[in-house]
Amino acid sequence: LWAPDISFFSGLYHVYYAGSTFGSNTSVIGLVTNITLDQTDPNYQWVDQGEVLGSVSSDDFNALDPTVLVDTDGSVWLTYGSYWSGIKQQQIDPTTGMLLASNPTVYSLAARPNVQYDPIEGTSLVHKGSYYYLFASFDNCCASNPYQSNYRIMVGRGNGPNGPFADRNGTPMLQGGGTQLLAGNEVTWNAPGGATAYLDSQQGDIIVFHALHLPDGGAYLFVNSLTWPNDWPQIQP
Repeated sequence: LWAPDISFFSGLYHVYYAGSTFGSNTSVIGLVTNITLDQTDPNYQWVDQGEVLGSVSSDDFNALDPTVLVDTDGSVWLTYGSYWSGIKQQQIDPTTGMLLASNPTVYSLAARPNVQYDPIEGTSLVHKGSYYYLFASFDNCCASNPYQSNYRIMVGRGNGPNGPFADRNGTPMLQGGGTQLLAGNEVTWNAPGGATAYLDSQQGDIIVFHALHLPDGGAYLFVNSLTWPNDWPQIQP
């Protein structure tokens, strides 16, 4: 089990998570909920809500790396995907946390059709000002030799939660586009990825991601400030 994503809507904290075997698309996205995050509260209890969606080897997508956007209009969007045919999205029923039956559409948001195995995953979707920003991890995270991992954080933006998303040059993310936000320097740090953007109007926006320390390959978690010059994100040291 990995890739948990926490969100709050309908009076509950929702944690969507993935279950799979490494490199497989026999995967599931599950959900647990809680009414509080205060472990001293007698009402603190994670409740298993079961499977939200799954994929099997015959599917052309991977039910992995869930991330949730609760939009300003109250709509809830589950974005997911890893390799295979790229990043997908479905609408969530805010009352149940499950897929919204009245909108069965599966939206395709980003892919890398000209790169072997379509290496894109670990997305984060946020709504900032006039745009929606889709952050994604390109390439490979977990080589046994940390110098051979080439994960990097990319981003595109669009005018709606379902896209279409494009990079700063206008290349659609469905055609492999993406503006590089951060890559390793192959000296002290390598393979940054798994980024989640978090917007906070009072404390300032942040981005959370992991990267490998060189030469030992130790995995570290980073929390950096995120600014928006010219309506594009920029990671601050």
